[in-house]
Amino acid sequence: MHFWRLAALKTNTLSQALRKAVKASGLTHYQLGKQAGVAPSQLDRFMLPESDPRRRDLRLETASRIAAVLHLTLRPE
Repeated sequence: MHFWRLAALKTNTLSQALRKAVKASGLTHYQLGKQAGVAPSQLDRFMLPESDPRRRDLRLETASRIAAVLHLTLRPE
């Protein structure tokens, strides 16, 4: 696997980049959550469309664990 910087995903925010990477991974929220130690329901809420009032962002620690499973690194530009 390769390590990618989230900035390479050409999005405006960390959340947008992580959502794009989660979708592209092909993993289910259950699979990703289990590997990252995150509840699948938390990923479900994170991945909801912007218009959905149930949508939630992630804490940086949680985003970092998900990024690690997806072989991404978090770093400021």
